[in-house]
Amino acid sequence: MRRTGYAAPLTLALIAQFFSAPTLAQTGFYGGLFGQAPTQTPTPSPSRGGASVRGTIKLADGGTPLHNVIVNLVQLRRSTETDENGTFEFQNVPPGTYTILAHMEGFPDQTRRVTVAAGGAATLDFELRLTGLQEEVTVTATGSEQSVFESFQSVNTVDAIRLAQESHTSIGEVLDKEPGIAKRGFGPGSSRPVVRGFDGDRVQVTQDGASTGSLGSQSGDHAEPIDVLSLERLEVVKGPATLLYGSSAIGGVVNAVTGHDYAHEGWRGYFTGVGGTTNNQGGASGGLEYGTGKWMFWGNGTLQRTGDYDTPLGPIEQSFTRNASGLLGFGHYGDKSFASVTYGYDRRRYGIPFASFFESGGEETGSDVSIKARRHNLKFNGGWRNLDGFVNGFRLTLDYSDYAHDELEGDEVGTQFSNKNFMFRGVFDQRKTGRFTGSWGFSGFRRDYSTVGEEALAPPTIQNNFAVFGIQEIDFERVRFQLGGRVEHNGYRPEGALERSFTGFSGAAGVRVGLWQNGAFVANYTHSYRAPALEELYNNGAHLGNLTFEIGNPLLTRERNNGIDLSLRHDSRRVRGVANFYYYDIKDFVFLAPTGGIEDNLIEAVYDQADSRFYGTELNLEVAAHESLWVNLGFDYVNAQLKETGTPLPRIPPMRARLGLDWRYKGFNVRPEATSVRDQDRIFPTETRTPGYALFDVVASYTIARPHYAQVFSVNAFNLGDRVYRNHLSFIKDLAPEIGRGIRFTYTIRYF
Repeated sequence: MRRTGYAAPLTLALIAQFFSAPTLAQTGFYGGLFGQAPTQTPTPSPSRGGASVRGTIKLADGGTPLHNVIVNLVQLRRSTETDENGTFEFQNVPPGTYTILAHMEGFPDQTRRVTVAAGGAATLDFELRLTGLQEEVTVTATGSEQSVFESFQSVNTVDAIRLAQESHTSIGEVLDKEPGIAKRGFGPGSSRPVVRGFDGDRVQVTQDGASTGSLGSQSGDHAEPIDVLSLERLEVVKGPATLLYGSSAIGGVVNAVTGHDYAHEGWRGYFTGVGGTTNNQGGASGGLEYGTGKWMFWGNGTLQRTGDYDTPLGPIEQSFTRNASGLLGFGHYGDKSFASVTYGYDRRRYGIPFASFFESGGEETGSDVSIKARRHNLKFNGGWRNLDGFVNGFRLTLDYSDYAHDELEGDEVGTQFSNKNFMFRGVFDQRKTGRFTGSWGFSGFRRDYSTVGEEALAPPTIQNNFAVFGIQEIDFERVRFQLGGRVEHNGYRPEGALERSFTGFSGAAGVRVGLWQNGAFVANYTHSYRAPALEELYNNGAHLGNLTFEIGNPLLTRERNNGIDLSLRHDSRRVRGVANFYYYDIKDFVFLAPTGGIEDNLIEAVYDQADSRFYGTELNLEVAAHESLWVNLGFDYVNAQLKETGTPLPRIPPMRARLGLDWRYKGFNVRPEATSVRDQDRIFPTETRTPGYALFDVVASYTIARPHYAQVFSVNAFNLGDRVYRNHLSFIKDLAPEIGRGIRFTYTIRYF
């Protein structure tokens, strides 16, 4: 969210007199809702008491100066680049406290706070680090780039090097160790994130802020077409994110960031190679980016595969994965206008373990069922910025996705799925006035869905969506407020079935209070609306991907959630910690209710509604025992049930705790970690109890840094005790334990 707004009315002016304290860091703007390239803004005329902020940016491993790093002075919305010596400077800076943000593709972003006095000069040096403990930075929480410490929402990010070290062909596997996030799947190829116990249509997966257009939300055996090796980072907004991303984000948003959003001179690139045991993993990914003047050109490609994975009890047949993807794009970034076009292609195939076992009612144990999927994606971003009127900028995004997959039995096609999605989004940025800042806009999509074959559960359907939204932030230095609202319409037009239309309002109010120099308390209230998903309304038939004979309900009403998120945070050079607590009360929650019958060897269930509640907590503490040694502690827990009966909801993650170390010496980095997971005995009637377990993993890396490139050699040793353990959220957990002991090797080189 960009920081602009209206003049404060008299009542708010009186409140402003009450809140007077040293300024805390405010949100950034680069790469936000507008995503345009930051450029050096014209230097304002010298103001009385103007000061300067200068510094250097180096690579932490080796002290190499980094050139062409984008440096943002957030509150004044000014930016510059480092020179060949890695130095930067801002002149004529009014007295105050500011946030400085350093950004370079391939590196985790870093933010620092600085206070400048009238006529003085402040020095602020950065060391960007490819591996090791990082300060998380996100762009999706409010649409602007800001540190997790400053964000109103609870956010996790995973940078490019960690994505390579944890490389998998599905994003659920990659995010499984993040606080508050678990994985759901029907084998490793279809693994999808579950956020705070929310799954399916309640967690939206996007790429650069636009929906992937896939069918991953509607079935346990459907994958998300995200290539993790080519990403700059993965971001997860935990809790309702419906204001910016719509009703399908009532549980959270997972956003894949590809980068390529600003201009620079010359070449940049990367190459990553991956190899692993236990599942015969192999993969490679490479990309190049070239800038000349105001033009940018880029491209990347990835090939990755895994075989059937081994467990202490033996291999899991038909658990293989294959994927190939590529992306091409170009953009023009002027002083006032910008435009870019990107084309992406993703193709993958993966096995569905034990599919024939369930189809035959347990008589057959082998399986040759697999899914072959492909996705074409064409995206346009364009608009204006740095305008002189009340509206400071405008960004328009147009995104077309053509997704299809075949469900194969051997080489024969059983069912064909097609999902074509055209999305548009326009956002206006207000010019900042006084303490007010904000943005407003519109968005929508048209979806054309159809299936042919054995699992054609829903009729061909056209879905239309349109929404308007706005967010305002009011800054009283030590105290900040955020208010927002969204009105959204969803309409379904199925062939030969009842048409449905839903319109609802989502609203949010938040406050962030600075408690001490490095501490803050954040509270958010959210009222969220969700329209029933297409499959909830119209599915009718045997659905192997969810292990049920599903009966849709075209008379379902909309879900309404009233939720509270509380967060206590501390961020200093020796201690970083966050404690989150949340409670969500969901009216008319949609779930699959078993009828007691069996159809086609599957449990018969109808989509029903009842009030539910979710509550939970996430704790994370990082303490520097020594300059080079950090101790990391983590804990997460979620409890969800139907309110009237007290029945636990299905596939809710069990309680989890972790203890880890992060040791760095020169270019070496070693991160051992132990994870303990409690047994899950709060189960839905159709579930079975999952025993608890403990795992031990170690990630080690060595970085070689030179003036214009850096190499990272990594080893990831997982499940070192070769434990037999089962994921409670897996549809096949009773038949297939998780992967056994193994090692993954990764090599990455980045040229800059």
